[in-house]
Amino acid sequence: MAQATRHDDEAGRLAALRRLHVLDSDPEEAFENVVSLVRQVLGVPIATVALVDENRQWFKARRGLDIAETARDVSFCTHTIQTDDPLIVPDAEHDARFAANPFVLGQPGIRAYLGIPLRCSDGYNLGALCAIDTAPREFTSAEIALLTSFSQIVVSELELRRVAQFDTMTGALSRRAFVDRMEEEIERFQRYKCDSSLLLFDIDHFKSVNDRFGHPGGDTALSEVVATIKRIKRPNDIIGRLGGEEFAMLLPETDAGSALQAAERYREAIAAQSIAITPGTHLTVSASFGIAGLHSAIRTPAQWLACADVPLYQAKRSGRNCSRTVAAPTGFTE
Repeated sequence: MAQATRHDDEAGRLAALRRLHVLDSDPEEAFENVVSLVRQVLGVPIATVALVDENRQWFKARRGLDIAETARDVSFCTHTIQTDDPLIVPDAEHDARFAANPFVLGQPGIRAYLGIPLRCSDGYNLGALCAIDTAPREFTSAEIALLTSFSQIVVSELELRRVAQFDTMTGALSRRAFVDRMEEEIERFQRYKCDSSLLLFDIDHFKSVNDRFGHPGGDTALSEVVATIKRIKRPNDIIGRLGGEEFAMLLPETDAGSALQAAERYREAIAAQSIAITPGTHLTVSASFGIAGLHSAIRTPAQWLACADVPLYQAKRSGRNCSRTVAAPTGFTE
């Protein structure tokens, strides 16, 4: 059964939107194709994929419109996301909600609007697919059905972005998505000088797990390690799978000393867990951690990863199943 639309949870809706990491992203062909088709098939001068965050309406794709975003309080889509049904405005000049709207009175001169809510699988309306005319018009049932079909394509593309962000086996972020988060954290540090730390960790002697239990057993072990960390990590801490048995964690608002304490907590939890590979067959694993706090000399994710890789190597050389940190870096070259 489809989940009912959740109109009374704005915080949840905004969190669902942020999880997609789509706001302020570059143009993408799939969305550009949809708005082009909408304009052509419905015969409208303007078509947009609009997403609504706290304060604005931002256009992931647009045709016939020069601006990339508007304030939320003047957006038609703010009204669209509050309903389960298409929002149909035959003539904005004669609609009390929009008659004084600056985009009706001025450019682009909106008169007719048809918006379909973009409802994600979590049940939140994230924005709308919009067909806009500069002359009054009645949208037919066939046109509404067609735009609804196009909106489902948009939602599918948005959901695919979310799926691509995660490692399908463990549920950790994919390497690409994790690196994107690192870039965001580096930018935040450069602006606000907020502490942040990176943990790198490997499952010790993982090849022997695969040799003994096969790859399905190894996959189970990796999934259980991630599940254990997710149960005890802070809500804002982020775990990603970089490849194989190598993982990483971002710890925002955390200096290297506190990050070392967190790494020890994770390490101990991993070593203490009993992993059921098959009924009656259990194993334990351990992990080695390297920690690097963010520093002004770090400008790229690659530099930060390289910085944390040094203490990770030291942890392995020290006998594994331990955590090591590194002093603040003094400089890097590209």
